[in-house]
Amino acid sequence: MSSKKNNSGVKRWAILSAIGIEMGVIIYLFVQLGLWLDKNYTDNGKWFLVIGTFLGIAISLYLVIKQTNRLNS
Repeated sequence: MSSKKNNSGVKRWAILSAIGIEMGVIIYLFVQLGLWLDKNYTDNGKWFLVIGTFLGIAISLYLVIKQTNRLNS
């Protein structure tokens, strides 16, 4: 039984680590998208960067909440 309990703990840590990496990748990609949009469609503006950053944070938080709820059930 001890081995089974240890495996579930390792699995839980692996899932939580993957969630953190996923969050960072999503935010990074949306920031890069915002920078690209600002570079190509505005003159020295940073609105797309700000919108992209907030959108990336919102999407990543939504996915984290969804995945942790699934993990706890």
